Amino acid sequence: MKDSLGMLFLKEKQARLLLHLAREGREWNLSGLSKEANVTYVHTSRFVSKCEEEGIVNVERHGRIKMLVLTEKGRDLASSIAKIMDGVGAEREMPGKAEKKVQ
Repeated sequence: MKDSLGMLFLKEKQARLLLHLAREGREWNLSGLSKEANVTYVHTSRFVSKCEEEGIVNVERHGRIKMLVLTEKGRDLASSIAKIMDGVGAEREMPGKAEKKVQ
């Protein structure tokens, strides 16, 4: 069964990947994105494939490396997710990077 577009982004890992892709001044390949977002390579690859099918991400080949670029639709979606997370008070600063708590 194919996930609806809405359900695709209401999951923690997918939101984390999309927010990382939306970071300004950064180019991503699959491996770098999966490491930075703390999501497995296989999961990241499947997610990016779905995003490409939906017109959210463009994949540009540079030799063997696939570079990921958000489309305008993808940037709008990432912005909306960031607003939702801000509205519910969810932490979104560098998802996947655990902060050490001082006791």
